[in-house]
Amino acid sequence: MIDMLVRLYDLPDYGEVYQKVEAAGVILRRPGVYERHLLADWVGTHFSPKWVSEVKVATTRQPVSCFIATRNKEILGFACYDTTAKGFFGPTGVGEGARGLGIGKALLFKALEGLRDEGYAYGFIGGVGPKEFYAKACGAVEIPGSDPGIYADLLPEPE
Repeated sequence: MIDMLVRLYDLPDYGEVYQKVEAAGVILRRPGVYERHLLADWVGTHFSPKWVSEVKVATTRQPVSCFIATRNKEILGFACYDTTAKGFFGPTGVGEGARGLGIGKALLFKALEGLRDEGYAYGFIGGVGPKEFYAKACGAVEIPGSDPGIYADLLPEPE
């Protein structure tokens, strides 16, 4: 899967996207380090064990390099940055029951703003699945020759 590049110095105002999810009762915020175990358990239940490792890295940073979406004190989704590699967005995921509400897009934007605010001019989206989504959402462009990129020698999960 190919990597994509995003111009962080040219991000638009995402206020409307944030207002939409907030109107649905969703809170977008960085998790507290004291919530690391809860977030890691949630990611492990809904997604990949490899992503649990990256969430744990994100919660060791100051500021925490992850955002979560919650409603009624329940995790709905997450997005990390600067964990896989410097300047990288991801991993990210939204629980099945919360998909289609714009939460994934809002978390993407929060993470990209986080990268920008830490001084990066460009952000990388590694091993992209939905290329069209990222191209439309944030103007991401494919990086030629980036497949398999840094994911070339991943260790397999035990069976």
